[in-house]
Amino acid sequence: MGAKPEYRDRPAVEVDVLDALVEHAEEGMTVLELRAVVETDIDGIETALETLKADGLITVDEQGGTVRIQPADHVIDTNPVPDDDPTLVDVIRDRLGL
Repeated sequence: MGAKPEYRDRPAVEVDVLDALVEHAEEGMTVLELRAVVETDIDGIETALETLKADGLITVDEQGGTVRIQPADHVIDTNPVPDDDPTLVDVIRDRLGL
């Protein structure tokens, strides 16, 4: 499961942050947990989080004395395309023999 396709045209670090948060949507993640998953420096993660929060794509709450970040409900793709189904590009490549 990942972020909906309409949120995937953002900078790569923002998409990576959203995907990580969607994978941990119920419990949320801390900034340090995101740092361990997203391959960028802490400044890049903080910038991405600021932008995502300003755009209403994430929520930030304190849970048990820890700040947890979660994706907004409308960001979560509840009907993702299964990985085993060929995409249009896969079909064209197969037909062209590439």
